Amino acid sequence: MAKTTKITRTTLAIERDLLAKFDAWMVAHGYSNRSQAMRDLIRQTLVQAEWNKPKAKVVASLAIIYDHAAHRLTQQLAGLQHEDHHAILCSQHVHLDHKTCLEVILMQGPAARLRRVCDCITATRGVQAGKLTLLSTNV
Repeated sequence: MAKTTKITRTTLAIERDLLAKFDAWMVAHGYSNRSQAMRDLIRQTLVQAEWNKPKAKVVASLAIIYDHAAHRLTQQLAGLQHEDHHAILCSQHVHLDHKTCLEVILMQGPAARLRRVCDCITATRGVQAGKLTLLSTNV
């Protein structure tokens, strides 16, 4: 049986110029109505608030790009993931070209631990770029 969600209608007072910009943003991002766009923005804000609680159990994905030829980098990255194996759910390694790799690491655990793991990985010499995506199942 499907879970039914109760909807509450609300009214917002917004300046016309701000609403026009929001409507343009909404269309550019594929939203067909303001309600869905506002719900998603509220959820994003609540996820960010959840991540600000160091002990909150959260999930994340970390995408990194690195030079495959960098001395011992692959072993260092694997070692960092093994050090926090309780936080690491899985990782996916992709060869973008002869020397550049993309790795996506999925994690779950306390927010402070995941931030520390991400900081250690992205600060490793040879990692060229890193992007942390914050998620939560509590919102």
